[in-house]
Amino acid sequence: MNSSDRTPADLLRSALSADPARPLVTFYDDATGERVELSVATFANWVAKTANLLQGDLSAEPGDRLALLLPAHWQSAVWLLACSSVGVVADVQGDPATADLVVTGPDTLERARACRGERVALALRPLGGRFPQAPEGFADYAVEVPSQGDRFAPFAPVNADAPALAVGGAELTGAQLVARAREDAAALGLVPGSRLLTGRTYDTWEGLSAGLFAPLAAGGSVVLCRHIGQLDADGLAKRVESERVTNTAV
Repeated sequence: MNSSDRTPADLLRSALSADPARPLVTFYDDATGERVELSVATFANWVAKTANLLQGDLSAEPGDRLALLLPAHWQSAVWLLACSSVGVVADVQGDPATADLVVTGPDTLERARACRGERVALALRPLGGRFPQAPEGFADYAVEVPSQGDRFAPFAPVNADAPALAVGGAELTGAQLVARAREDAAALGLVPGSRLLTGRTYDTWEGLSAGLFAPLAAGGSVVLCRHIGQLDADGLAKRVESERVTNTAV
C-alpha cells in the first residue's frame, strides 16, 4: 500500500489502483447462511454511491457526526469508508440524540428515532435487499443508493488530522486510524494478499480493525463472519480451507 495514505479513503483508493479485481470483503452470516463477496472494485463502487448519498441527498459535511448503529456486516464496512470519503465522523454505536444523522439496522430503529437529523435504515437482508415497507421516518438505504453516482468527489478536501472515527469512548483522526490499522496489521502478521478470518463484532476498535481496517491497510482481505458462534469446529475448519484463510482473529 502507499505509505503516503493518511485516511481510510486513501487506503481504498490505493487498493483500487493496485488490484481492483481481488477480493476485499467476504461476508458470512451464520444465522441465515448468507455469503457475499465483494472485490475491491465492487466495494469501492458501493462506497462511492453511499458517499454521494451522504454528501448529496443527506447534505452531510466534513465534521458532521453520524451515529452508526450497525452490526458487523459488509454494508457497515461500506458506510465506514463512505464517512471517511466525505469527512464525516463515524460514531460507532454513538448516541443518536447528539448526532447530526443516524444510520441504523432493523434492530435499533427505536433508538435511532432520537436523532433529529436525517435517518437512514438498512434492512440487512441478503443481497442488500430493501425493507418490505420502509420504517416511518427513515429513508430505506436499499431504495436510495442504487441511483447514486458511481464516482465520488468530495465538495471539500478531507482533513486527515480531523476526527474520523469514534468507538468505545475513543476518537481517532484519519491519520491516527491508518497508523493504528498498520500497527494491527503487523501484529496480526498480515501482508499483501493475506486473508484474515474474523468473527469479532464491530462495536470495538479491535473488531473494526480486524474486520476492515487492518486487512485494507495491509493490502489483504477479510472474511467477516457474523454469528460465527453458530458454526461448529468442523464448519470453521472447512471455511478456513475453502476461503484460503491465512490468518485468524476470532
